[in-house]
Amino acid sequence: MVLKNELPDLATFAAVAEARSFTRAAGQLGMSQSALSHAIRRLEERMGVRLLTRSTRSIAPTEAGEHLLATLRPALDRIEGQVNALTTHRDQPAGTIRISSADHAAETILWPALQRFLSEYPGVTVEVQVENGFVDIVAERFDAGIRLGANVAKDMIAVPIGPPERLVVVASPAYLYRHPAPSAPRELVDHLCIDRTYPSRGGVSTWTFQKNGIEEKLRVNGRLVFNRPEMIVDAALAGFGIAYLLESQVQSHIDSGRLVKVLRDWCPSLPGYHLYYGSRRQHAAAFKLLVNALRFHTDKMAEFPRGSETSAGSKEIDRGKV
Repeated sequence: MVLKNELPDLATFAAVAEARSFTRAAGQLGMSQSALSHAIRRLEERMGVRLLTRSTRSIAPTEAGEHLLATLRPALDRIEGQVNALTTHRDQPAGTIRISSADHAAETILWPALQRFLSEYPGVTVEVQVENGFVDIVAERFDAGIRLGANVAKDMIAVPIGPPERLVVVASPAYLYRHPAPSAPRELVDHLCIDRTYPSRGGVSTWTFQKNGIEEKLRVNGRLVFNRPEMIVDAALAGFGIAYLLESQVQSHIDSGRLVKVLRDWCPSLPGYHLYYGSRRQHAAAFKLLVNALRFHTDKMAEFPRGSETSAGSKEIDRGKV
């Protein structure tokens, strides 16, 4: 029989089983790895069954652990939801909100909004993990994630927090003086291109272009590959090649003439940044207030002078229903 004083160990087991890592679970729970290991061992001894299989490289639930987790997770979510609901009875919302965000969105959209939000709600704590790769926000126990709308999983609720974006191909005047500007995407194979890696996608990026209903995708060549967009910008400014980035990431350099756009007719528009979260999770009042603070409306276009032709709108979309 599971006693009420075993609930902390059960919650610890769920965190480790879902993260499949003592290191990640320890970071989420604010505990040491040794304390986690002791809690799991204590729970296994009391239940008389092995719950996790451990190796030098990975951790995974056993069959018994999978059955326990399937029963345990909904119950823990209900408990968390009820605890979060209590904050609605406070004079001021409180609690911790964990968000996974791409770096560009964190710097240009999330942080400016958080400065205003946190000043208004001093009882709220926000943890932001910046990661440009794709993150399973459910498994990693984030309340929400921020990515471009086209990259949000279909089973998530997605709320627009920024205007539409556009991809642009840019190079420095010095580079274009040495190498004539390409007039079509296929000519990029004769240029030095500054590429970007996406480990979660399995390697370097594919450059995608569209014109008059025609789509072209190609892999480019060059001497530089980065996983951070700001380094790609720096390399393009230094004349090391052609870069493919969001227009908002390089707009100031385009305006100053330090970078020049090429292949303008081939560069596609994209849905802007969205805040996304699971549709089945009950969220605290503080989280709902932050969603409203971040939500993008058409009257915010003046705050984003990015040359976008259309508005992202302000409708909240349940992507599981589209």
